[in-house]
Amino acid sequence: MSIDNLRSALPEYAKDQKLNLGTLTRSTELSEQQLWGTLLASAAATKNDTVFSEISEEAKEHLSEEAFEAALGSATVMAMNNVAYRARHFLGDDYAQVKMGLRMNIISKPGVEKVDFELWSLAVSTINGCENCVVAHANTVREEGLTKEQVWEAVKVAAVVEAVAQAVQIEAAR
Repeated sequence: MSIDNLRSALPEYAKDQKLNLGTLTRSTELSEQQLWGTLLASAAATKNDTVFSEISEEAKEHLSEEAFEAALGSATVMAMNNVAYRARHFLGDDYAQVKMGLRMNIISKPGVEKVDFELWSLAVSTINGCENCVVAHANTVREEGLTKEQVWEAVKVAAVVEAVAQAVQIEAAR
């Protein structure tokens, strides 16, 4: 159990994250695909090899190949979009209507239900700190029928995976 590997590797100062990770992986707010896709996309967004390796190993047991690839696609397209949309926001109104000019076809054909891909994109955008993208994806998943509790559950998963990655990184550097 790879989540168990992460939990057991966390030091005492990260006990809250150990408990949070255990609780969130048993979440009933999200479907199995939504939960594990959120975990996988968030792990990819942390850029932490250990966290990604451990979570991706276990995610393979819970996700179809299409969903696994879509979650990774969400992480990579959001890595690009979060940078571009934040920059456009920073640059101000003169750039608001500038054509993005970047390929992002996976958003329209992710290989999974739109709501799941958008939820994963929300989690990644949360980790990457792109307010515009977080709001846009939250609005989309709400329009697709998810509750605010489900949106918040994805945000909590992203937050805890990021915190776990930080603890793992701290311990590796010690």
